[in-house]
Amino acid sequence: MAQQPQPFPPFDPKAEHQNRPRLRPVRGFPANAQNERGEQVQMLGLADATQISDKVCLMAPAVQLVLPLMDGTRDVDQIITQVGKGLNRTIMEQIIAQLDDAGLLEGPTFEAMFATMRMQFDASETLPPASTASFVDALVQEGVQAGKITAEAPEAEREAFGAKRMREVFDQFIAEALKEAKDPSYTALPKAIVVPHLDYGRGWINYASIYGRLRVADRPDRVIILGTNHFGRATGVCACDKGYTSSLGTCNVDTQAIAALRSKLGAEDGNKLFEHRFDHEREHSIELQIPWIQHVFGTDASGDYPRVLGILVHDPAVNNGESYDGKGVALQPFVDALKGVVRELPGRTLLVSSADLSHVGPAFGDQTPLAGEEEPAASARNKVFQHDNELLNHLANSRVPELIAAMAWQQNPTRWCSTGNLVAALLVTEPAEVKVLNYAAALDPQGMSMVTSTAVAMS
Repeated sequence: MAQQPQPFPPFDPKAEHQNRPRLRPVRGFPANAQNERGEQVQMLGLADATQISDKVCLMAPAVQLVLPLMDGTRDVDQIITQVGKGLNRTIMEQIIAQLDDAGLLEGPTFEAMFATMRMQFDASETLPPASTASFVDALVQEGVQAGKITAEAPEAEREAFGAKRMREVFDQFIAEALKEAKDPSYTALPKAIVVPHLDYGRGWINYASIYGRLRVADRPDRVIILGTNHFGRATGVCACDKGYTSSLGTCNVDTQAIAALRSKLGAEDGNKLFEHRFDHEREHSIELQIPWIQHVFGTDASGDYPRVLGILVHDPAVNNGESYDGKGVALQPFVDALKGVVRELPGRTLLVSSADLSHVGPAFGDQTPLAGEEEPAASARNKVFQHDNELLNHLANSRVPELIAAMAWQQNPTRWCSTGNLVAALLVTEPAEVKVLNYAAALDPQGMSMVTSTAVAMS
């Protein structure tokens, strides 16, 4: 269904942040809308790249000429003069007011949204499900359509049905992924595993390829999940002092690991590590691991799932492992601290590297669609597979300096998004064996995007 343009909020001529607008990080996407004559028109959708605001702006595609100039150094009239092309003050004021209303400009509107998010974040000891809740909602809707549950069922009944179906689907994923595996079960817990953070529909085979093998392994006392900071403000390593809830229940935060990490990092870096804990609010690379951890390892005699600690790791190829601006927690001191924590804390610790690999195709700015067996699509795909294989070879042989150097030298041409947590997992665990269990690519039917991922055990 086409979206309808919403009435513009008013421009405030007395507001300095509107008179000299500074655009926040945004992402654009094509969208359909209806004009005043009921005709469908192509629009540009703009949303908050950090996901703090959930509002979306629909604008004419020509606004792309305006957005780069909204950097806080120009006032409204200067922007109009520089763009030209028929842009006038009425149109410009509408653009600014709409962006501000959506929290896409720096200023009091956004700051109020951010303050509300932080207040809600701090009000709970656990983070609620987001991506995984959408997955469960879809399973419940399928159940309604199949007549297995009524649309009018009470919320508690819907939640129970969704949790049961999630477990059933996970077991189906595992059975399919491991049906021909020579080693479908591990009896000993690996030191670390590498798992995707793709949505389950695209990444299921690699989730199941590793988690399925851990069903009868030693149960970990804690799981430390190393993720990727997709949307947040932290410029270095960023941890969260919250537990995580899914439809299957709650994994409480490992307060013992937090205290140990703070102690080993020292007061300054210990505080920096949690300074941007709000970055975890909608970070799917941590959340998507929670239901699998709960399903595979279950609860202990007290009815508790394994304790967890979520940590987001920046890209060490960008600034030689230092934080991007020199103000956050660098990779090496974090690795040294976490290595000591894992070694000294009682019980078994499992590290999870939540990692996706290449992101390619026109949806990511490339020129060549990737679907079909004809050229140049086939060659483009094969080039990605070859590149991934070369980098995975570094991973499998624990060649950390070579992996980082290859990323830095080549400037990450296929957009691996998780080099940081992969490297951290290797450095912390120092595995004797790194076994690549599976590699897969998820390609949409139109060939607009392909994301690759892997399943790895580090022992």
